[in-house]
Parts: sequence; structure tokens; C-alpha cells
Amino acid sequence: MTDPTTTRAATASFTPDDVRTVGAPVDGRVPDVPAEQAWADRRLHYPLVAPANRRKFTVIVVGTGLAGAGAAAALGELGYDVECFTIHDAPRRAHSVAAQGGINAARARKVDNDSVHRFVKDTVKGGDFRGREADAYRLGQESVRVIDHMNAIGAPFAREYGGELATRSFGGVQVSRTYYTRGQTGQQLQVAGANALLRQVARGTVTLHTRQEMLDLVVADGRAQGIVVRDLVTGAVRAVTAHAVVLATGGYGNIYCKSTLAKNSNATAAWRAHRRGAHFANPAFIQFHPTALPLMSQWQSKTILMSESLRNDGRIWVPARADDDRAPEDIPESERDYYLERRYPTFGNLTPRDVASRAARERIDAGFGVGPLKNAVYLDFADAIARLGRETVVARYSNLFHMYEQATGDDPLSTPMRIAPGAHFAMGGLWSDYDMMTSVPGLFVGGEVGWGYHGANRLGANSLLSACVDGWFTLPYAVPGYLAPLLGTRVLPHDDPAVLDAVEAVRARTERLLTTGGTQGPDRFHRRLGEILYRYAGVTRTPEGLAQGIAEIRALREEFWRDVRVLGEGTELNQELERAGRVADYLEMAELLCVDGLDRDESCGAHFRADHQTPDGEALRDDTTWCRVSAWESPAPDAPDARFVRHDEPLTFQAVPLQTRNYA
Repeated sequence: MTDPTTTRAATASFTPDDVRTVGAPVDGRVPDVPAEQAWADRRLHYPLVAPANRRKFTVIVVGTGLAGAGAAAALGELGYDVECFTIHDAPRRAHSVAAQGGINAARARKVDNDSVHRFVKDTVKGGDFRGREADAYRLGQESVRVIDHMNAIGAPFAREYGGELATRSFGGVQVSRTYYTRGQTGQQLQVAGANALLRQVARGTVTLHTRQEMLDLVVADGRAQGIVVRDLVTGAVRAVTAHAVVLATGGYGNIYCKSTLAKNSNATAAWRAHRRGAHFANPAFIQFHPTALPLMSQWQSKTILMSESLRNDGRIWVPARADDDRAPEDIPESERDYYLERRYPTFGNLTPRDVASRAARERIDAGFGVGPLKNAVYLDFADAIARLGRETVVARYSNLFHMYEQATGDDPLSTPMRIAPGAHFAMGGLWSDYDMMTSVPGLFVGGEVGWGYHGANRLGANSLLSACVDGWFTLPYAVPGYLAPLLGTRVLPHDDPAVLDAVEAVRARTERLLTTGGTQGPDRFHRRLGEILYRYAGVTRTPEGLAQGIAEIRALREEFWRDVRVLGEGTELNQELERAGRVADYLEMAELLCVDGLDRDESCGAHFRADHQTPDGEALRDDTTWCRVSAWESPAPDAPDARFVRHDEPLTFQAVPLQTRNYA
């Protein structure tokens, strides 16, 4: 349903040249060795900081999810002075708790022919060859010790009868490499990571700052040297300086308004860093999760995620006849279309998320959707219950079933779930080199805020893994490697012009939001932005639609700054002000998202352009032109040329040669 206040801009016709220019390429600084040797080579050549010197360095970590908590705890354990910030009232409330299905590891304990190389092949192929091969190797190699580490610090992984850690399958692979804690994996890993962080807080190596939002990055002498934060309780704005800054603030899927993310998840820290010079990579690569709950009302605040782990035992189908209004139990097997099993018999219901989402959207748009609004497909557990028994199925997914019943009133043990694609994970993010450092020296990224590992589509259960690998096993090597040459330097004083400029910029922007005096609250603008993005930059895109989206976003952004209403003051608890600032950032980021989608003249992974598809409806890549990362620079507000600048990083593949994805 559409908000009746939404108005559309006049039909627009942009070409890529109208909205972007091409700048100098960027260097990913991958070691010049075979991809499988890159991480060992880089670790060997990192400069070291002696234990006695580590306390002389201050590192800021923003975010306390798995990546942020891991980085802060590990750096604190090593002896660095860590200042850790979170918008939450406690670190364990970070959004990592929501990734419930499992965490991958290439430990090959099932004797099913898994290996690190097979993990890399699945990850690179699953991302449609739009991620770094060397990054995927690091992810697979470090995955082997992630499970032991998280198990050691308290994550209660499921176990087989004999005591071995249990695994299950996930989408896009044919082996069993996903470790889990029922349907609570993210929650249990987050609790373990937060406890490790709090241990360092108690030891005095980490100072934890809760209810603090980063609103700007301090850049001086060409490197990141601090942040500006606002106390969300008192409204006080202050700067904190350090030798290096780590951002681990999550993804930007909430730009679509109705997404699977918590409503508090946002992109302000990343976007403010981008505005200070950090390139933004592949913003159009947004994953639409195939097992979200469908919208039931235009006023619904968000969608709800049902873990992909459900596709292990659930079968996805729609009625074989369009507009079939019968209850699912009244539709016999012969009149059901198990369309994933029909189209992709090798992988069946465990096809990758982008493939499953496109297939569901095609069936819904063709008139085969189910539910009151005809906007869903069925996820059915009847066969699993008959084969395994009710107790076994409940033991695997009990909390997910309970959550579904609480949200819909239906019992998934007696009637099929209704699911539909929903905006979910951002494969794009701040561009970083092989050392996780952005184009601003001293600014590092960890977890979903960065662009790495996943290419154009993330395989299920790789999100928790990438966050853990970044936080515990990559940043604790890379950050000291950057800090070592800075030994003897002091943190930036608070009266430095760069610090004063950043603080004043935050205050000026806050004042502008508070004094616009319009008639519409920020949530209304956010909802309208989400409608534009779902319409033009959703599961399927067209060049005409993306151009129209750019025009409508520009018009909406102009209206926002003319007519937004923010009640209250800036010197107090003011959640309306928080939301307004985040929506303002989304309104800028959304244009870049559509520009990137218009510019990337191919289909790959979750970026599906209707004008680039095979005869059977699959994504059609252009490896000759687009086998590269697009790292974007936004124009300054007062720049004479308002076009974005694209910087390219070419991608090469040796261990996993370029090939057409095939899951049939």
C-alpha cells in the first residue's frame, strides 16, 4: 500500500554520465602472493608494537556488536587504551543478536568433503564474483578458529549425542558447515562477546560509553584522529580524540524503512565518515532476505526476519493456479508448485538468498501470491514433521516458531508460514583495503559497515562469521600495524581547529533540524523514502526506474529540509531529533544507492537489472566491464560539479575462476 501523501517527481531520464564521473582507481593493497597465502604473508610483515608501548596508544571503537565488541576486547586484552561507544544502554543490545540461524566455519568435521577452498569457492561464487578472493580466503582460514574461540568464551553451541559440535546446512552450499545454538545463534554469540568486552572494562583497558551517538569524524593531517558524539540522554556534544578509529556500526538496510533490521539501526556514523572522505563501495548491493514476513499494513513499522535456517526443513511453494484462495491444507500436492525445487533441483530450497528472493518475487508478481494481500509464499514444515517427528523440528526451531506465532497468530506447526522478500543485509559499505582501512588513513571498519567478503550477495551464516573474524582476528593485527610508526605522537588536542570544526558542524546541523519548523515528522519522510526505494531499487531494477528514483529522492530531500518538524530541544533526551538526523543521512545515501545501481550496467547477485538477464531469467554479469568494485566519492554540498565520483578497484580471480553461477 502507498502513503497517500507520496507524490512522484516528473518522469526523469538520467544517464550515468549525468550523475557521475570516473576518478583515479584505488588500490586494495592485497599482498602480491597467491590468494590463499595473502593473510599469512600480511601478518608476517605487519609492524609490531611492543607490550610496554601499547598503553601509549588510544583507539576508538564505535559499535559493540560482534565486530565492535571483539575488536575492543581484543585490543584491550593486548594492552591498548580503548574508548568504546554504543548508542545502546548496554553492549549486548547491539543488532548482532538478530542473526539467529548460525555461523559458518570450514572445519570439515562432517567428513562431507568440505574444506577451506570449498568455503572460498562457495563464498566467491555466492557473491557472484564481486568480492575480493583474498578476503574470502582470510574469512575461511580464520573461520577454523572462530568456533573454538566463541565456544571458549561461552557460546553454547548445539552438540551431537556424543558431544561433538553440531552443524547444519545453509543456502548456497551443499555441505554442513553452519554451527548454531538452536535459533538463537546471534544472541548467544553477542552475549559471549559482550561479556568478553565487559571483562576488559572491569580490567580498566576499555572505557565503555553507552547512549552515545557518533555524528562526525575528526580528520586532521590527512588521517582519522577522533569522533564527535552526542549524549543521547543529556544532548551534550563533545569530541573524543585518538590515534585510530574503528567503525563497527552495522549496515544500512533500514534505508528502506521497512526492513528486517531493528528500528534503531542506522547509517549515520558510516555516512558522516563518508562525508569526511571515506569512499563508499557498492551501495546498490542490498540483500533482500527471502524469509521475511510479508507486510500486512502500510503502517507496519518494519518487517520481521525468519531465519534462513528454516529452509533446511521447510519447503517453499505456491498454488499452481493463480489467485487460488483456498486454505493451504485444502490444496492437494498435485496442485502445489514447489518452484525452487522445480527450477533448481540440485539446491532446491537452499538456493542462495538472491536467487530465492527473485523467484519468490516473480511468483508473487505473476499472481500466485498467498495471504490476505497476496504478497507472500508458503514455507511448509509438514513433510519435516512427518519425517523427523514434531519434537525434533521443535527442538531445532522452537523460538522461531514462537516468534512467528506471536507476530501472526498462526501456528507454523499446523499451517505453513507466509514469507516474502524483505530488505535485509547491505553488502555495500565503506570501502577498505586488505587491512580493513578506509581511504581515510587511521579509519578502520569491521563487520557489516564495511564492504568486504560478500560480493554482490551474502551467503547465509557468513554475517556472524565475518563480524567475528574482523573483530577478533583481523583488526587486532591490522590496527597495531598502522599504529606502530606513530609511536611517540600524542592524541589530537581538543582545541585543534579540525576538532573545533567537526564539533561546530554537528551543532550547526542539529540547530538546522530543530529550527526548520515544518509540518511533517521525520518518520513520514523515512516511510516515503522506503516506498521510493522498494519501487525503483528493490529486488528488480531498471535503468528507467533508477533514474526516476534519483529524481524523486532529490525532490523528497529538498522537501525534507523545507518541511521537517522536530519537536523538543537539542539539550535533552530527544528521540525525534535522533530520527531526523538519521533520515537526513538516508536521504543523501539513497541517491548514491540509485546512482550506483544505474551506473553498474549489469546484473550480479542481489543487483538484478531487468535489462540484463539470461533467457531463463537469471542474472547476466558483464565481467569484461564490471569485474570491479565501485568506490564512490560524494560531491561537497557547494561543489560546482554535483556529480558523484567513482573510483574503481579491479577484481581478479585465480583460485576460483570466473564462471556463470548455476544452482540448477
